[in-house]
Amino acid sequence: MPHATASWLVDNTSLSFEQIADFCGLHILEVQAIADDTAATKLTGRDPVRAHELTMDEIEKGQANPDYQLQMLKGPEQVRRTKGPRYTPVSKRQDKPDGIAWIIRNHPEISDGAIGKLIGTTRTTIAAIRDRTHWNIGNITPKDPVTLGLCSQRELDALVAKAAKAAGIEAQPDTRLEGDREALLEQLRAEREQAARDAENGGVVAPKPLFEDPFRR
Repeated sequence: MPHATASWLVDNTSLSFEQIADFCGLHILEVQAIADDTAATKLTGRDPVRAHELTMDEIEKGQANPDYQLQMLKGPEQVRRTKGPRYTPVSKRQDKPDGIAWIIRNHPEISDGAIGKLIGTTRTTIAAIRDRTHWNIGNITPKDPVTLGLCSQRELDALVAKAAKAAGIEAQPDTRLEGDREALLEQLRAEREQAARDAENGGVVAPKPLFEDPFRR
């Protein structure tokens, strides 16, 4: 629950947005939006100290030094995955083909093996989307895997940089969100207000990702 954790850290600590974004695996603009949003449907914070992910000593170190990188407490070994494909929640699995198609279109230098590890899919599925033989190819629309919640911006940026270096090309920085912070804030407010209305009406709706690309049409 990175957004809820970020909300708690914003409200209860003096950590920098960069530190919170790095710890939660979020884009810094997401953290800024959480901090600046004054809507009544503001996120309910999740305490990472009570969740045994951080200690107060670690938080104090970060508050004392803006350049300090927070260290998450090591989780139980028995619940850590070391092999096999990346786990994706059932609610997001239908979005995988869209995310794969986006990477293939925008970053052809990334190998099928690397895409499979990032998204949590098979080489067979990637190959089918690449050569347009996938059974559902007519309904696949390339969408940013970050906005779909399939990976974090930091993971995608690292993969793009690694692939670009291996291919001998210069990785282009992601500037899609520069200068459009207000559009992001408005998107967040609208989604939270809709969630509040649904809750008041007693309706049950499928959760939407907190952060979506404001430029996607």
